[in-house]
Amino acid sequence: MSIFTPTNQIRLTNVAVVRTRRAGKRFEIACYRNKVMGWRSGAEKDIDEVLQTNTVFVNVSKGQVAKKEDLLKAFGTDDQTEICKTILTKGELQVSDKERHTQLEQMFRDIATIVAEKCVNPETKRPYTVILIERAMKDIHYSVKPNKSTKQQLMSLQALEVIRQLKETMQIERAHMRLRFILPAKEGKKLKEKLKPLIKVIESEDFDEQLEIVCLIDPGCFREIDELIRCETKGKGSLEVLSLKDVEEGDEKFE
Repeated sequence: MSIFTPTNQIRLTNVAVVRTRRAGKRFEIACYRNKVMGWRSGAEKDIDEVLQTNTVFVNVSKGQVAKKEDLLKAFGTDDQTEICKTILTKGELQVSDKERHTQLEQMFRDIATIVAEKCVNPETKRPYTVILIERAMKDIHYSVKPNKSTKQQLMSLQALEVIRQLKETMQIERAHMRLRFILPAKEGKKLKEKLKPLIKVIESEDFDEQLEIVCLIDPGCFREIDELIRCETKGKGSLEVLSLKDVEEGDEKFE
């Protein structure tokens, strides 16, 4: 960091700028690029690891420092560290067009990876490669929609949307989960009828002192099935996940 005259100019390089507007004025802070999201997710706790300087600017690139009276009017305090925390949490991270393009390309690949991990060809039970999913996403002209959700939430939601759209153009569905239920005899038969609409395939069924069922389900139904078994059996029934993905064994994937 170098300080020039006039004294309200500070020159910084290789910074990530977070910006906000208050009381009709723009305020910016200079951060380390890879630390901003860590702070917002709670992974980074030390503000000094995030800020290049705890100075509040009106323009980081020009090194113009915010005036004390403007800070008091906009934030009700002139405590620069506290103001930096406010801007860091609520402000908008500025990125260049090139950076934004790179981020969107990476998210596109990450979404394709999630889809490939979650899905199979329903006829063969074989998984698809990430490359094929990427190609299919491009064929349907899918574009990533960035917003203020956390990155993981955003990608998971968009992956589900991609699966929905791809179903219109190719053989694809979410891989089934394999579960085992063990239900008390008294509630077993009645509960089985309630579970039937949520089950894709019953692979085995054994009724002795208890009702034991091994079945395949759509992953989206897991929570409803879990709650149903717990509530109807008052905690006496059990649910076991045998496999998260029902796929054919072997390394073959669809290219």
